[in-house]
Amino acid sequence: MRISDEGERNFYLKEVMTENRSVRVLESNIKSGYYKRMLSTQLQDKEYKVLEFVKDPFVLEFMGITPNLSQLKSDLETAIINNLQKFLLEMGKGFSFVGRQMRICTETTDFYIDLVFYNYILKCFVVIDLKTKKLTHQDIGQMDMYVRMFDDLKRREDDNPTIGIIFCTDKDETIVKYSVLHESKQIFASKYMTVLPTVEELQRELERNQLIYECDK
Repeated sequence: MRISDEGERNFYLKEVMTENRSVRVLESNIKSGYYKRMLSTQLQDKEYKVLEFVKDPFVLEFMGITPNLSQLKSDLETAIINNLQKFLLEMGKGFSFVGRQMRICTETTDFYIDLVFYNYILKCFVVIDLKTKKLTHQDIGQMDMYVRMFDDLKRREDDNPTIGIIFCTDKDETIVKYSVLHESKQIFASKYMTVLPTVEELQRELERNQLIYECDK
């Protein structure tokens, strides 16, 4: 393996042995900086297991969608469903697809959650809200409501608390710092990239995420 960092090299070797990764998947993970993206979130809280499954950013270049400010959320959702196997590999270990536009009914209103997964390692549901714009405080409030409703109406007695991930094109440091994202163990916001980043672009993104975390401390 052409990786000089021993920790990174051992990570990919373990992935191949435990997850039976193909050469093609291995090469894709290396090119997209899978190890570094996952590590950047784990550094925020080494004791919190969920962060092993929440990368930032997610790299979705396999969907064939070019960056477009007018991109419709439905197009992004359809692209994910059409490439579901690759999307599950990008999500990480233990994920299974549950539903698209899942309906949640309350006494007064019906709500529809974009994508729902279940992780058999974490033993919890993972709900995803897709955004084709920069993260807003309204997006965070909406996800907070979705997670609370899902826990109340869908979660079973033997399930762990529901995890919510907001996929967005960018994040604002102020919104991250002064919202429930700051201390929440259930709600996360991750940037997604539809084009494979260069090493330099990925490094800048990871450094930016680390700066956000340091500002939150």
